[in-house]
Formats: sequence, structure tokens, C-alpha cells
Amino acid sequence: MQPEALFSFFSTLAMVGWLILIVLPRRWSWLNAVPALLIPLSLSLGYSMIIGLYFFQADGGFDTLQNVQQLFTNPMTALAGWVHFLAFDLLIGCWIARTADTLSISRLIQAPILLATFMFGPFGYLLFKLLQGINTLSLTKASQSQQARS
Repeated sequence: MQPEALFSFFSTLAMVGWLILIVLPRRWSWLNAVPALLIPLSLSLGYSMIIGLYFFQADGGFDTLQNVQQLFTNPMTALAGWVHFLAFDLLIGCWIARTADTLSISRLIQAPILLATFMFGPFGYLLFKLLQGINTLSLTKASQSQQARS
């Protein structure tokens, strides 16, 4: 397949995972497995195949910024980098959703954080960790306040 066709395929696959994660209910474990397991495994397999076939044929490397730029001038290694982002951002998004559900954080609050994670990976993770800290602090204060009344 051509790099552009593979790009479209992997991007669409990841988008399906994000749509399931953000829009559909999480009460069905089989549906949760799609964005949390099946799609990341598929992306990881595709990534591994691309890297195995093309990485050592590409110029550049990871030792300097200039070499990283050179590495990504090859369409197949650039595609591998994109699939890497897709897989790991989706895995982080699934972790955020699972953790937020455990903390009983509303899906309405989760949605923009998951969208931020989808678009800007580490920024969405940072937002969630800030929210998680605020949530923990609020629960601690509420618990202390309740104990003081007892």
C-alpha cells in the first residue's frame, strides 16, 4: 500500500477508537476493549511492520534535532511516527477515561479533556492530572470537614 493510503487507514482506525471512547457508553466491556485493546494492538502491529521494513533504510536518527528531521523526510518513517502518536495518545485517552470513571468524573468534563488528548496528547494528559489533583484535594477537604462535624 502507498503511504497516503496507510495514513488514511490508520487515522480512520484511531478516529473510530476516539469516537467509541468519547461518545459511546462504557458499560459494555466488549466495547471498551475496542479502543483500549484492539485498536492499539492493530496500530502497534502496523507500526512494527513499518519500522521493521523501513527504519534502517531511512536517513537520520535520534541523536540530534536535525537528524530527527531528516528521519521524518522519508514518507514511511514519517508514517511510523504518526502511527506511534495515534497508538500512544489513544492508550493515554483510555487510561484517562478509565481513571475518570473510577473517580466518578462526569463524562461532560471528560469529553474536552479526551478531545485535548486526541489533538494534543501530552496537553490533555496534563489537564487530566490537574483535574485529578483538584478532585483529590476537594475530596480530602470534604472528608476533613465531615470528620470535624462528627
